[in-house]
Amino acid sequence: MKIAVEGCCHGELDKIYETIGYLEKKEGVKVDLLLCCGDFQAVRNEGDMKCMAVPAKYRTMQTFYKYYSGEKKAPVLTIFIGGNHEASNHLQELPYGGWVAPNIYYLGYAGVVRYRGVRIGGLSGIFKSHDFRKGHHEFPPYNPDTLRSVYHIRNIEVFKLKQIQMPIDIVMSHDWPRGIYHYGSTGDLLRKKKFLRQEVESNTLGSPAAEELMAHLQPSYWFSAHLHVKFAAVMQHRPKGNSAPRVTKFLSLDKCLPYREFLQIVDVPDRAGSSEGLEYDPEWLAILKATNSLQRITPHPWNIPENNGLHERWDFRASEADMMQVVEDFSGDLAIPDNFSRTVPAYDPNKPQPHAAPSCSTNPQTTELCATLGITDLYALVAQGGDDMGRVQGSTAGDEDDDEDRQSVGSADEPSEYPTDTSGLSNSFNPDEITIEDEWEEEEGAEEVEGNSKGELKGDKLPDVAAGDTHTPSRLVLPKPKSDFSQNSLPDLMNLPPPSHSTPALSRAHPAAEREECCEDEEEDAASVRILKRTSDESGEPGSIGTTPRIKRRNQVIYTAVEDEEGED
Repeated sequence: MKIAVEGCCHGELDKIYETIGYLEKKEGVKVDLLLCCGDFQAVRNEGDMKCMAVPAKYRTMQTFYKYYSGEKKAPVLTIFIGGNHEASNHLQELPYGGWVAPNIYYLGYAGVVRYRGVRIGGLSGIFKSHDFRKGHHEFPPYNPDTLRSVYHIRNIEVFKLKQIQMPIDIVMSHDWPRGIYHYGSTGDLLRKKKFLRQEVESNTLGSPAAEELMAHLQPSYWFSAHLHVKFAAVMQHRPKGNSAPRVTKFLSLDKCLPYREFLQIVDVPDRAGSSEGLEYDPEWLAILKATNSLQRITPHPWNIPENNGLHERWDFRASEADMMQVVEDFSGDLAIPDNFSRTVPAYDPNKPQPHAAPSCSTNPQTTELCATLGITDLYALVAQGGDDMGRVQGSTAGDEDDDEDRQSVGSADEPSEYPTDTSGLSNSFNPDEITIEDEWEEEEGAEEVEGNSKGELKGDKLPDVAAGDTHTPSRLVLPKPKSDFSQNSLPDLMNLPPPSHSTPALSRAHPAAEREECCEDEEEDAASVRILKRTSDESGEPGSIGTTPRIKRRNQVIYTAVEDEEGED
C-alpha cells in the first residue's frame, strides 16, 4: 500500500492533491492513502477563521471549504491530525474523530483507526507543560488564552494512548518526540535550522509526551511536521521482555510550498484479507469506554491515575472481553460509517460574510458514536457547563499582536507531568518561536536560507536538480538505527521514493523567479497576496549552508523569521 505523507497542510488541499496526481502520473503509481501531520486548517467559513490562531490579516479561506461544500471531493482517502493552526471550533465538534468532508477523516484529540489492516494512530496539538494537566475546557468564542490553549495536548489523551498493548504500525504527531534528532543526521538539521542548536544540545526540543509515547508504542513509522524541515531518523528501541527489539522509522516533512520537501510516498504492507475501507479499532474503542469517567472539562490541573495507593484503578488496558463487547456494541461491523454532514453553511465566494460569528455546533457523528459506546460528548458537555466550567467568555481573539512566548513557561504551582521537562526553561533565540503572528509573515527584502533547496545527496538531502528535470533517487538514505544498548547493524535504507515538490522543477537560470516574494501590496487582491507570500526562494548555491535569517524588529517582543516557521516549540 502506497501512503503519501504530508507535513504541514496550511489549507493547501488543492495543491497537495495536484502534487499527488502529478506524482502518480510521473512514477506510474497509485496512492492509496494520504496522511497529513497537522496545521490542516479545516476552515468552513469566515466564522471558523476567527477560531484559528493566526493574525487576522493572514486569515484566508484557502481551499478546504470546497471539499466541505461538496464542490470538490478528495481524490484519495485523507487522514489528518490537528496542529497549532486549526479551525479549533470545527475540530472540537469531533473530539473522538470523524469526517470533516467526504473522504477526509480527522483522528480527534487522539485516535487509532485501521485501514486495510494497518493500525494508524495520532495525537493532535502541541505540547505545553502548563496546560498538559488541564481538562478540555475551551469553548468558542475563545479569548486570547483559550484560542491557543485549545490545541495544547492534555495528559488524558497521552494516558489513553499508553493503554494500547497491541502493535501499532503508524503514529502521527504534530510536534516531534523529544530526542528524536539524536537518531538522525543532527548536523544537517542544525545547518538548516541554526537556531535549534541550544534546544538540541540541551535535549529540550520537542514533546516529552510524544517521546514517552514513542518508547511505549514503538510503532514501525512515526510521522511529524511543525518545524517546517525535512528530517529522517531510525530509532532502535529497548526490547520488551523476551521480544526482539523494535525499530521506528521517523520522518518529518516541511509545509506545502514550491520546492519544499513536504510530501513523501511510503510503501507500507497491508494485511491480506483485511477490509478495504476505514475501520474503527476495537482496542481503542474499548479504551475510550474504560477511560470515559476520567474526562475533565475544567481548567484546573489534575493527575491521571497511578499505582500509588491513591487511586482505586490505574490500569485501563483493554481485555479481550472488553474488545469483544465493543464489537458487539457495533453489531459486529466496525466499518466507520460514511455519515458526514455539514453542521454550518460553507463559505460562498459570491456572498462573503466577514462578520460571521464562530459556530458552536454539536456534530451528529459524535452524537452517534457517543450513543453507541456510552461515552461523553465533551464539546456538548462544555457548552452545557457555560461559565460554571471555569472558562472566560469573550469575543474570539487573535486580532492583537499577542506574544505566544508568554505561554511557554509553566506556572510554579502547575508542575509538568514529566520530571525532565524543561520546555519552559529554554532561552535559545528561536526566530520561529517568538509569536504565531510571525509564522506567516514574509518580510520585505529578506533572503531565503533553505539549506536543502539544492543540496547534495547526504543523509536526507536531495541531489542537485538539473534545469527542467525532477528526477531524484528512488530511495531515501537514512542513518543507521541508534540505541543505548546495542550496536547491531540494521539496514540503513528506508523504502521511500524521493521527496516531492508542489510543482515540477523550473529552470535555475532565473533565481529571481524562484525568490520569495517579500512585499505586501495592499492594493492586490487577497489571493494574489497569498500566492506571492507563499513562494519560496531558491537562490542559494548547491550545498551552501546559507546565512543567518535577516530579522526585522517590529516591537520589543515580536520578531519576524524569514524562512522557517515554528509557531511554538
